[in-house]
Amino acid sequence: MQNARDRKRKKIRAKISGTSARPRLSIFKSNTAIYAQLVDDDSAVTLASAKGPDATKVGAEIAKAAIAKKIAKVVFDRGGYIYAGKVEALAESARKAGLKF
Repeated sequence: MQNARDRKRKKIRAKISGTSARPRLSIFKSNTAIYAQLVDDDSAVTLASAKGPDATKVGAEIAKAAIAKKIAKVVFDRGGYIYAGKVEALAESARKAGLKF
């Protein structure tokens, strides 16, 4: 049986996709950490990743890694989570560090 987040995640993934020019910024939260990765869905490759307990630091790290690979624009995939709290903090810190989405 699927839970509500899985259903939302599938609906989101049906609509958005990452390319090499504009990869998908994917988010996952566990009880102890938050994970972010840049994914090129066309070639099924993870371009960069970051993890840690602090969402603002993870957002800054993933933006720094993206800019180092000359990626300025991404598609944001909130992974079925509500855009509040840690997800919002990660997104805002990535925007402040230079990513556009």
